[in-house]
Amino acid sequence: MKNLASIYTATLFSMVSLCAAAETVTPLQGQSPETIQQDISACQSQAGSTSSSTTSSQTGGRARGAVAGAAAGAAAAGVRGRQHEEAYDRLDEDVQQEYRQNQAREAAAAGVVVGGSRQRQDRREDRRDTEQNSAAASSAYTSCMQQRGYQVTP
Repeated sequence: MKNLASIYTATLFSMVSLCAAAETVTPLQGQSPETIQQDISACQSQAGSTSSSTTSSQTGGRARGAVAGAAAGAAAAGVRGRQHEEAYDRLDEDVQQEYRQNQAREAAAAGVVVGGSRQRQDRREDRRDTEQNSAAASSAYTSCMQQRGYQVTP
């Protein structure tokens, strides 16, 4: 009867503490409910400390791309203008300004696309890293519990 109560308590504790993972912890060495609770807590703590969370905010990629593209476009327009100084200097300042703005606008549009693509790629990498960290933490928790004399089943 005492063993059945321990199993029930362990199952209850594991369901409360690991509801996201839905794992069942079964004591194999007749551990008391207090010991089970301490072991679960210690193993969760150990598993949590082994996985590192490198969550970074991935926002503003398109805006950063647009800014970088606009700056590059304006700079490129200036360089092209200096390459053809004789013709460029004969143009009205308003026409020169419009040319630089058009080049900056086109490069900014390309920068938005590149920035958005990089942002999506970074988010996918972050999601992959999070999944790997979660799997590593689950594995560390299961290993810890097994070393302490429990059977852990999904």
